[in-house]
Amino acid sequence: MERAEVLKRVIGILTDAQDIRRAAEAGEDDGNGEAGEDGAGSPPTAGVATLLLNEMLPSIRVPADATPQQVAALVAEALGPALHTMVSGFSLAFTSLAMVHDSGRTDISSIGVLQELALEIEAGTYDEGP
Repeated sequence: MERAEVLKRVIGILTDAQDIRRAAEAGEDDGNGEAGEDGAGSPPTAGVATLLLNEMLPSIRVPADATPQQVAALVAEALGPALHTMVSGFSLAFTSLAMVHDSGRTDISSIGVLQELALEIEAGTYDEGP
């Protein structure tokens, strides 16, 4: 998965989390099986984060005779780059939100900040880097 796509998925996760929080505060079903005030919940479904992880993380083939150390090395080698990119995406989103907050801006919501970040990503602003 391309770096820009991972960054956009991270923004989707954060946006989805805000929607879930708003629904919970309003006493509505959050779409993940949690009941609202009426007590009725829908069956749990795979959320944005689960879908991202399923698409991002590679499958790992481990020889049947592999030692625990070899398994650990294979897992680290396979998962390291994907996890690094995902953590970088969350760090970028957090930093963007924190900078707006710390500057005292009230003319833009957190969703607006994430939307602007998504547009910057789409324009290729963050194509380079770790």
